[in-house]
Amino acid sequence: MKTIAFFNNKGGVGKTSLVYHLAWMYADRGIRTLAVDLDPQANLSAMFLDEERLAGFWEGSGQTTIYESLLPLMNRTGDIVPPHVEQVAERLGLVCGNLALSRFEDLLSENWPKCLDGQEAAFRVITAFHRIIEQAANAHSADLILVDVGPNLGAINRSALIASEQVVLPLAPDLFSLQGLKNLGPSLREWRKGWEKRLGELPASSRISVPSGKMMPVGYVVMQHGIRDSRPVKAYMRWMDRIPFVYREAVLHEAISGHVPSVATDPCCLAQLKHYRSLMPLAMEANKPMFFLKAADGAIGAHVEAVRSCYQDFFNWRRASPAMPEFMCLDQ
Repeated sequence: MKTIAFFNNKGGVGKTSLVYHLAWMYADRGIRTLAVDLDPQANLSAMFLDEERLAGFWEGSGQTTIYESLLPLMNRTGDIVPPHVEQVAERLGLVCGNLALSRFEDLLSENWPKCLDGQEAAFRVITAFHRIIEQAANAHSADLILVDVGPNLGAINRSALIASEQVVLPLAPDLFSLQGLKNLGPSLREWRKGWEKRLGELPASSRISVPSGKMMPVGYVVMQHGIRDSRPVKAYMRWMDRIPFVYREAVLHEAISGHVPSVATDPCCLAQLKHYRSLMPLAMEANKPMFFLKAADGAIGAHVEAVRSCYQDFFNWRRASPAMPEFMCLDQ
């Protein structure tokens, strides 16, 4: 079982859409997949669920979102409660997000330094996401957990990343994503180092399940680049050409010497995904991934080839990243 977070502190790059489509693709390929919405904006949940079902979660249907699982901790009346796993498809489950999750931020910030004092209650707070994911994964018999997080460097994301073994970085080929990478790399190293230090203070008598906090970067995905004749247009290339260098320097913390590959040949690049502008509105209306659209959903004419191309893009999304789990290689 692998837990992979999709993270960039620059929003608007298509991160949530990537998680949504990959979750469907992995499930379709026979991998039991759990999607976990840890973004307080809850956009991933809104993509998976129709408005009526989502309203049922948020208006007290009796089934827990991530927020209800955390409430006893937040109210200081107990520990986490088991999360509800929404069965989206045969091999695809969802831990539903909630806009109220942002209320957990202050408690996480408050308890982060308390872990250095060996306070067991503080460890319960900081590991809450890890333990909720663990319970949900066991309930769903998941092979793979995909975690969507918000575009910031706050306490919620720190706890979510600590709960993740690996991190994929969705990027847009622009100045803002490159600057985001420069912020993100040092933050990941700081969080990893900080968690290792705190693990040394965990009371020996504690029976809390704690994550390793590896949050290993396994690569980046270039999202929504402009395409002309199957190649990125010139306006994007100036930024794409800099991504491999910035990724190695800021995220992998490598000393750069010699040639740096282009995005097209970079083993750290898991995929370059086009922006299927004409398909996304149809997919949202049909409440299904773009690559599963049918004629009945309005995918006719030129859309038919776009759907086929979209399927292949997501099917072949990963490249030969040595850190990527073997079972995630869909075209093997």
